[in-house]
Amino acid sequence: MLKLYDYYRSSASFRVRIALNIKNLNYDKIPIHLLNNGGEQFSPEYQKINPQSLVPTLLDDDKIITQSLAIIEYLNEKYPDPPLFPNDMTLKAHIRSFAFAIAADIHPLNNRRILNYLTDNLKLSEEQKNKWYQHWIQLGLSALEKILQKNNSHSHYCFGESPTLADICLIPQIYNAHRFNCDVSDFPTLMRIYDHCQQQSVFIDAWPREEVNLAK
Repeated sequence: MLKLYDYYRSSASFRVRIALNIKNLNYDKIPIHLLNNGGEQFSPEYQKINPQSLVPTLLDDDKIITQSLAIIEYLNEKYPDPPLFPNDMTLKAHIRSFAFAIAADIHPLNNRRILNYLTDNLKLSEEQKNKWYQHWIQLGLSALEKILQKNNSHSHYCFGESPTLADICLIPQIYNAHRFNCDVSDFPTLMRIYDHCQQQSVFIDAWPREEVNLAK
């Protein structure tokens, strides 16, 4: 049985939950609450599993995999159907590029650790923190919108008619943009894909909701 150490509002965990659903894999969900008790990710027990004190972490028997994109690629290689990438090498590179633009460029500037540092250490106000968040979201999503306007001919997903790593990364990022009241009106292509994905069970079942430990 796969085990996922998960926080319901973590974008990275959200990505892995989507991938697990697309692959139709059963897994045990082990909540790691990033706020309770000063952050359960800092407990000695969890740090033995993930020294970075981050979520998600996937356990597959005795194997421990960290970092959401590494977990997703691991799942895709071990459980190849349905695939998260096309066979075309160039298109596969475009999908990875799109996903990395989110996971490596947009998300790290706005994750909880950064936002907490801005308010707790640099003493920024909530308004200043939100402006920081909105600035990087606007910049990043604007580039993604332009990419898809060139490559997406009204497909249901970012790159074709089935979900790929690009969609797995995009949907949690748009969800976060809504949480922080970012203006997304300039991104019609991204929002069309987001609206479609919101109606698909593999995304719906992965949607952030606070819950106790239970098996999917």
